[in-house]
Amino acid sequence: MNSITSVSNSPLSICFNGAGSMAEAIVRGLIARDVAKPEHISMLNRSNQERLKELSEKYGVVTGNTEETKHELLAQASVIVLAMKPKDAGAALEALGPLLKEGQLIVSVIAGLSIDTMQALLGVKAPIARTMPNTSSSIGLGATGISFSAEASQEHINQVLSMFQAVGTVSVIPESKMEILTGISGSGPAYIYYMMEAMIAAGIEGGLTPEQARELTVQTVQGAASMMTETGEDPAKLRADITSPNGSTQAALEVLEAGDFTATVKAAVHRCAERSREMGEAVKEALL
Repeated sequence: MNSITSVSNSPLSICFNGAGSMAEAIVRGLIARDVAKPEHISMLNRSNQERLKELSEKYGVVTGNTEETKHELLAQASVIVLAMKPKDAGAALEALGPLLKEGQLIVSVIAGLSIDTMQALLGVKAPIARTMPNTSSSIGLGATGISFSAEASQEHINQVLSMFQAVGTVSVIPESKMEILTGISGSGPAYIYYMMEAMIAAGIEGGLTPEQARELTVQTVQGAASMMTETGEDPAKLRADITSPNGSTQAALEVLEAGDFTATVKAAVHRCAERSREMGEAVKEALL
């Protein structure tokens, strides 16, 4: 393992190593919530200068156009966010290791990349936050799971919580629970969209226009989620409140029950978690 030299940085000087949609979503939230100033945020990618120019013009962030500038921005940052594709993570981490200084925090948004694997590739026991945001982060309504390495200080933890609270809600969990969190919130939006697709299709089959079916479905899902948030009630109670005996809602729920709706959704969540674990092992084997 390499040794780390000391560094003194301004609070929340953040360098995004990777400039995709998730990195942009986080940057948008950081700036909108005034967690970090644009001039304290830098964004890098491998070769797409047009993308970096677009982000610089849109948000006022700093971008790196040369290898020398990239190394300088990485070395100066107090927080380095790994936001590249998993296949590029190995080379990026190995190159980053010698640049690290004491106190710098690594934040990963790379699915399947464990803390142990990252530290092995870095060659140093750096403080790391492993995160699993979901796509709703792009509109400030994300749900992010975060696990911290033993080396992360309370200041590091507070910094990361501030970053991801800027794009939604946060749950701090043991790393061993990251896969089940992926099954619920990481991939969860896709399950809801899938059900919405079916509701819209049924509405169209029943004679509604596509626009009407979409609008009614979106508002229904949004309203149901808001009811849970605002009332704090258990979903089972909210469901019971609108299910009259022998009524139309009960008739619909009986069809779902006949199709093992609950068991199917639970199986989907657990299979997602299992697949996430499998993909994590594949990433580890490919990089180490």
